[in-house]
Amino acid sequence: MDNEKDAKTASDTHVEDIKYRGGLGQRRTPAEQKAALQAALEIDPGTSRWSGRAFQLYFVTLVVCFCAGDSGFDGTVMSGVNAMKQYQTYFGMSGSGSKTGIVFGIYTVGSFCGTIPASYLPDRFGRRFAMFAGNGLLMIGAIITAMADNKSKFLGGRFLTGFGSGICGAAAKSYLAEVTPPQTRGAYLGFLNSFYYVGQMVATGMMVSTGNFQTEWSWRLPLFVQVVPAALNFLFIFFCPESPRWLYTRGKKDEARRILARFHSSTGDPDSPLVALEIEEIEEKIMLDGADKRWWDFRPLFRTRGDRARTYMVIIIGFFGQLSGNGLITYFLTILLKNAGITSQSRQLTLNFINSITSYIGALFGSFMVDRLGRRKNLLISTGMLVVILAIISGLLSSFGSTARANAGIAFIYLFMVVYSFGWTAMQALYPAEVLSYEVRAKGLAFLGICSQSASLLTTFGMPSAIEALQWKIYLVYMCWDAFEWIIIYFFLVETKQLTLEEITEVFEQPNPRKYSTQKLRV
Repeated sequence: MDNEKDAKTASDTHVEDIKYRGGLGQRRTPAEQKAALQAALEIDPGTSRWSGRAFQLYFVTLVVCFCAGDSGFDGTVMSGVNAMKQYQTYFGMSGSGSKTGIVFGIYTVGSFCGTIPASYLPDRFGRRFAMFAGNGLLMIGAIITAMADNKSKFLGGRFLTGFGSGICGAAAKSYLAEVTPPQTRGAYLGFLNSFYYVGQMVATGMMVSTGNFQTEWSWRLPLFVQVVPAALNFLFIFFCPESPRWLYTRGKKDEARRILARFHSSTGDPDSPLVALEIEEIEEKIMLDGADKRWWDFRPLFRTRGDRARTYMVIIIGFFGQLSGNGLITYFLTILLKNAGITSQSRQLTLNFINSITSYIGALFGSFMVDRLGRRKNLLISTGMLVVILAIISGLLSSFGSTARANAGIAFIYLFMVVYSFGWTAMQALYPAEVLSYEVRAKGLAFLGICSQSASLLTTFGMPSAIEALQWKIYLVYMCWDAFEWIIIYFFLVETKQLTLEEITEVFEQPNPRKYSTQKLRV
């Protein structure tokens, strides 16, 4: 009995150590917060990966991931459709040039416009409703595109598809960041963005077959299938619980605590020390009358030095994530293959399909490594390798006539996408969602959409003409740009590995967040 009493006393003392000291007037430092989280995890290690509650979270993640499958499907289906003679003949198009740039770019314009409701709907009506509404619009746009009998309808459908994708994509990132446990958040959000390649694989695999059709259904059928991932999210999203942080701001504290307990605690106990710690941090950081209640109020993105530092991180990820060379290969791989000497339409579509598979493997590996390596190291390693790979591709494809050189160049193009997917795919969903505070997470992710879609506009509108003019030299341009990206990441990117969303806010309040984040946190 004495031993049991002593054990209980020690446990109670440990729990008390986890709680905030000195009331609301004395907040922990980031180092103390991280130590408190580790102490809580020692008592409650979190949900077992094979438990029933863990599989509930897997289901929730899968439903949310269909939002990423939407955008992955579009980029690749248009790359394959663009290479089809049946499509080119029907609309009087060519594989490259300014007309092709408009067809690709109008989707990006729609996504750009979608950032306006994406900054409002998740905070006003909840993360689930924003995904529901966005995918509803996307399905309408995809059907219009697939049934279009003239170029105007085709462009209008693609605009609406991009508009819906912009709404549901931003809401999905917010939702998953706020539902998943801090110690495995990187893997879950990485899996979200990696699902982009599932959409790619479905699109490219299907077009290997439909490309052989001699009718217009060769390109219409793949465009119809774009409805499928959106429909799956549309049908099942309200079977998933709402974000606990959004519920807290609506005064539903008990429901928020129960959801955190279900997905974060090993016992499912709402009074678990781990859940108690997260609730206390939420209570400290989330204001019930914050800017998330005022759709027009973007000031918290730039209000303080810490706010501006977080916004700078969003800008870095938004622009660099789309300008590292991935857009060039994703949208225009069939043209690059043609420039490298691969002229057979069937072989182009097959190689496009293989690229989707290898890229997905790289993205999955990166998703599971980002919580181990950390955010900075993941990006520094991958971006440095991209510079080297682009230099090799430039050398191999700088002249033609050698089948061996052309094949080697194509192999390194594939390797480029594997390395890019390893480093950048997970980070584009994970990093902005976790560095932004709750008050501006929806608006900040909408702002991320503005940054990334602005970068995509440069790629989709300008790249067809640039490829025609520069040919293989386009790889040199991206090589120099990626070297610049590496320098910026090294000097400015803040590490956020294994911190709760509220603890990350504390890191950005330090005088030098990047330097502080790379030092070993000790109590």
